Amino acid sequence: MAETIIEPIESFGLSNKSRKSSLFSKIGVVGCGKDGRNIVRLTASAGLEVTFIEITQEKIDYAIEKIGKDLDTKIESWGLTPVDKRTIMGRITGSLDYEDLKDCDFVIECVRYDDQTGERSTQLRKEAFKTLERILSPEAIIATNATTVIISELASELAYKERCISLHFPIAHVDAKILEIVKGMYTSEEVYYKVQAFARLIKYETIDVHESNGLVSLRLMVTLLNEACQMLMENVASMEKIDRLFEVVYGMRLGIFRMADIIGIEKLVVLMEDMFNEYGDKKYKPSPLLWHLYRSKQLGISTEKGFYVYENGKLVEPNRIY
Repeated sequence: MAETIIEPIESFGLSNKSRKSSLFSKIGVVGCGKDGRNIVRLTASAGLEVTFIEITQEKIDYAIEKIGKDLDTKIESWGLTPVDKRTIMGRITGSLDYEDLKDCDFVIECVRYDDQTGERSTQLRKEAFKTLERILSPEAIIATNATTVIISELASELAYKERCISLHFPIAHVDAKILEIVKGMYTSEEVYYKVQAFARLIKYETIDVHESNGLVSLRLMVTLLNEACQMLMENVASMEKIDRLFEVVYGMRLGIFRMADIIGIEKLVVLMEDMFNEYGDKKYKPSPLLWHLYRSKQLGISTEKGFYVYENGKLVEPNRIY
């Protein structure tokens, strides 16, 4: 009988050391407010591992809970199964420590705006970028999800400026699968093409935007919102009818007032003030109606009162604010 030859097979395969990871093997998100949660959910839904950073365990728990509820809504509309939800949630990790992002190859900063001071948190974002540069490999991409913060300003003090890029995920509607991508003065072509590949991976269309405070989506939206507020104050038409006209005539899925409630009045007021300071044009100055809602803490869906009244996130009736 012939002797059995036993030969190790390790040399015929790739070791962990020599095996190359995929382009986006792990995504990082800094800040898990409304924008951050949206990015975490959609990237995990696309099959990517995601780690997000928050400042307290309570905020981590809240973010996980909210993401779970968003997925439950999709289950209710037959867009997802409970098994799908468990798989997606299994790809998401929350952390208090930036060090847990060290093996990420793409990190998106989503630091919140300060709705108390009205500042755009540029310094906080710069600090986040510096921390990320210290932790990440030089090849990792650092992005900001911002509309009024200029990426060249955030990258200006870093050693590897070419890896920085800006992008913006509109969140007014879950099916708004389009991504604004902004190359800064230092952004390399390689990084730009990689972010385009990332957009394709999550099934998003892209639009190229030159550095501009407010980008395209916000500059259009707030000018429409201000004019709609002016018509409401002049009693030209009711809030519901103005929204309905937007939906029917312009083919918008939501009216302009509904969009404002979803984005958040507090966020819009801060961003509009920022654009007004940048451009000096009154069309960006928040309407007195927006200030009225902001000061009375009627901020939209998050407080269950804005232009409309909500219950458990569901629209109930118009808020008789004027």
